[in-house]
Amino acid sequence: MKFLIIGAGGIGAYYGARLIEAGHQVVLVARGEHLRAMQQRGLKVRHESLNFNQAVTAFDAGTLMRHYGPDDFDVALLALKSTATAPVLEELSGWLKPGRLPVLSLQNGVDNEPLLAEALGNERVIGGLAVRIGGHILEPGVVEAEGPAQVVMGAWPMEPETPDTRADLLQRLETCFNGAGIPARTSPDIRTELWRKLVINNGVNPLSALTLLDTRSLTHHAEFGPIVYGLMQETAEAARADGVELSQADIDEMHELIRSFNAIKTSMLVDREKGRPLELDSIAGAVLDRCRHQDVAAPYTELVMALLRHVGAAPRSE
Repeated sequence: MKFLIIGAGGIGAYYGARLIEAGHQVVLVARGEHLRAMQQRGLKVRHESLNFNQAVTAFDAGTLMRHYGPDDFDVALLALKSTATAPVLEELSGWLKPGRLPVLSLQNGVDNEPLLAEALGNERVIGGLAVRIGGHILEPGVVEAEGPAQVVMGAWPMEPETPDTRADLLQRLETCFNGAGIPARTSPDIRTELWRKLVINNGVNPLSALTLLDTRSLTHHAEFGPIVYGLMQETAEAARADGVELSQADIDEMHELIRSFNAIKTSMLVDREKGRPLELDSIAGAVLDRCRHQDVAAPYTELVMALLRHVGAAPRSE
């Protein structure tokens, strides 16, 4: 298959390397020193089951639009920070909209797919999430990833009863990903899957950025561990605003999943260490917006968000 990966950072570059090794055609979109390093020296990806070091095809967005049409690809994988979704859509809209290229979002949060659907139409949007993966750029052109790096995906908002062209694409993608060493499955209700992932993200990402603790230290900490669970409960309450019902069993499952996973630095912690903007509005902000809409209290999420802003780790929303 022919893949376009928009956002070839830790997560995007890992999946790109897997697909390239399996013989698929992949074009990576990146910027800055990381892009220049990939263009000059190739891409290195280190993982417990992958040691990738090859030349790759990598461009910035402007060069991509000059050399390719959107329908030169079978699918685009969006692996950007959620804070970049709207700006990238604006930058690429004139290139994307005339085509038929489907877009698979592999991002944090529950608001990326609605943005994509508004810009491109539901029929071109595949919701998705990367599960049990940690991935970061160690230095320009060098990525380290860990974990099983599973992918869950489904038609957004869900497959209708009438025939949907995305069903065939999803089957092809599932076969392709699994054949490339990327454990993948499709879901008939991707909205619920995205909220289940947000339960984990809101549980550990903001608090890890505040405490500077990795996921294992955080979830096993005598004082912070119960707060992680409370943040997860608040996320499940928020999900009801989107028509998603998560049970106590769902919360317990997600809690045990992150407790038993490798000790990793969350993406938000890495962003704070590097002085980059945090995905706070996309994670904690999404929870607070839904809770306020339902007049439901979310004191843990409110406190962690306020503390992060107090210490200057996150910009205030306008």
